Amino acid sequence: MAHTDTKADDHWVKDGDQRERTVGFPELFFDLVFVFALIQLSHFIVEDFTLAGLTEGGVFALALWWVWIHTAWVTNRLDPERMPVRALLFGLMFLGLLMSSAIPKAFEERGLMFAATYVAMQLGRSLFAIYAFNGVMENVRRNFVRVSLWFALSAILWIWGALSDPHARLIIWYGALLLEFLAPELRFVVPGYGRSTTEDWDISGEHMAERCGLFVMICLGESILATGRSFSDQDISPLIVVILAGSFLATGLMWWIYFHFGHEKASQEIEESDEPGEVALHVFTYAHIPVVAGIILCAVAAEHLIAHPVETGGLARALVICGGPMVFLAGNLWVKRVTTGYLPWSHIAGIAALLALLLVTQGWVTLWTAALAVCILLAVAIWEYRRLGRIPHEADEVGELRGE
Repeated sequence: MAHTDTKADDHWVKDGDQRERTVGFPELFFDLVFVFALIQLSHFIVEDFTLAGLTEGGVFALALWWVWIHTAWVTNRLDPERMPVRALLFGLMFLGLLMSSAIPKAFEERGLMFAATYVAMQLGRSLFAIYAFNGVMENVRRNFVRVSLWFALSAILWIWGALSDPHARLIIWYGALLLEFLAPELRFVVPGYGRSTTEDWDISGEHMAERCGLFVMICLGESILATGRSFSDQDISPLIVVILAGSFLATGLMWWIYFHFGHEKASQEIEESDEPGEVALHVFTYAHIPVVAGIILCAVAAEHLIAHPVETGGLARALVICGGPMVFLAGNLWVKRVTTGYLPWSHIAGIAALLALLLVTQGWVTLWTAALAVCILLAVAIWEYRRLGRIPHEADEVGELRGE
């Protein structure tokens, strides 16, 4: 457990009981801006359904996740019911609204707007945490000093990229993200100031699992919104209705695979671990990246498929239609591997089948590629369901989660 210094009673750090509470309304309100952000992101990719568009969209997806997960780590320790912390969340929401608004033209004239608001969110929140933990949890305060210095370093790349031409901007922004993604693995090491330890990252696994689960739910919700919006713009026909049903089935299967087995196990594993921060870093901060990315790609695929059901697919379409469920399964495999210690063979088989589908279906009508991808997801869900039992907690009690 992290060392705690006693200060005045008016500090903003959660006590032991508060840390085990469910997610509060201020955090749920904060998440609303990411609904808009995900809509903007899916629109951006659909409008430029090319490899270049996917590559540019990857910058936005990673940036959105990174700013959200770092905020979740802060609110895991700070109490959102306190007015200063609540004000922080509202301020971050406004900046997030500006950042999301810049997404469609971030590689044109709004690059500086996107970069500046992203930097302001990351640095502003970390500097706030330094002040909030000052005199209360000194080791955590020092951790956020290191975090702030790393974000200050990456800020140079973000602003430099925003002032560069679009091609250089893409490379520089990916460089900034790489720097930020490496920082936790390097324990935010700062010469002369040391590095963070896993004790500095002592968290509530229950709270973090719920936060990440809610973000996954937001992504699934955006998938339904995108599908419904695209469907409402089309003339009704039996084919379009079948595509809508298939898209809805895919969304339901992703919910099932993520939530039915493994989600509660992640929370339990962190609570029981001797190094909860280390487990949380890999399970939530990193392993959820492919989970979220896969859902976003599936939403894009559904929206595009309803609008263009009989088009022949190229590489970009095949990557989205097959790659979406493939990276989603890879993320779930990662989560379950870390939390159970064993590999879910259903996920490995599903990934292999989707990879084979990706390699052979370029040039096919996208409808058939999508239908086979949904069938593979369904097979994975059925395999896991039959292997682990019908009720998640019963499977866990008999240890079957470790023996799939």
